[in-house]
Amino acid sequence: MPSSVPVIDLAPWFSGDEAAREAVAAEVDGALRSTGFFLVTGHGVADEMRALVRAEARTFFALPREVKQRYAVTVAGRGWLPPGVEANAYAEGTETPPDLKESFAVGADQPTGDPEVDGYWFQPNVYPAEVPGLQAAVVAYLARMRELADELLVLCAAALGLERDFFTRHTGHATHTMNINWYPAMTVAGEPEQGQFRIGPHTDFGTVTILDREPGKGGLQVWSPEDGWEDAPFVPGAFTINTGDLLARWSGDRWKSNRHRVLPPQADAPDEDLVSLVYFYEADHDAVVEALQPPIGKPNDYPAVVSAAFLKERLDAITVG
Repeated sequence: MPSSVPVIDLAPWFSGDEAAREAVAAEVDGALRSTGFFLVTGHGVADEMRALVRAEARTFFALPREVKQRYAVTVAGRGWLPPGVEANAYAEGTETPPDLKESFAVGADQPTGDPEVDGYWFQPNVYPAEVPGLQAAVVAYLARMRELADELLVLCAAALGLERDFFTRHTGHATHTMNINWYPAMTVAGEPEQGQFRIGPHTDFGTVTILDREPGKGGLQVWSPEDGWEDAPFVPGAFTINTGDLLARWSGDRWKSNRHRVLPPQADAPDEDLVSLVYFYEADHDAVVEALQPPIGKPNDYPAVVSAAFLKERLDAITVG
């Protein structure tokens, strides 16, 4: 059965004529209206850049727990998120055991000058001295992801027939985070508990998410109202893109912020471990987001929301303890 998640080539968007660009924008609009997910090829991000981040991260995750503990934080912190601190399914009101993963979290670190804002949204990134190559690899990758995320938002504006900077005028000092997720093998993590996932069912919270993942039996699944859970397609070199809650609301629910999950390690692949690079883009912390009305959005009575308050409520919901 063909996947409901399409693969979209961005090459015509970058180098095509106006008609070709409009065709890409229409494909994106269709994907976000139907499933909220699509894969992109032709994005211009070198495979080597992603491979380097993944290799350096694997070196970090392989360190003894007592070494990683020096960098331990909880959700929304910068550093190592140990097993047990996060349960994403709580965001949709489902109590599950904690997610079966470890993460190394980084994010936007250019302060605004407001200590209260900076202490939560623009904390300094912390890099492990034991893995000296990780910082340079991550800093370069973050810069490239931000460029791509802004381009995707320009593409989203084109998909709605809006001015080019409709979204990006609100991302000049955007909040963003990246979780490098390590999903240990069953031989390391043990057998999953009942209802336990590598990441439980949830939606993302921000504008667009850019995911670079490895294929596996305990991999990404996307929810379809018609068919239930389906395995997300994997195309080597492609990124998986999805809408977050903030962008879905901004679109007046024209676009979906869709449920997804990462399966637990599978008994028939007990040695499988995976590393995913998950870049969550948002908006300026003080951006006021007003939902689009018909004919672009659906009829809605959403009040305006401030990006930071909208996001923090959701981040608090997935924090264990």
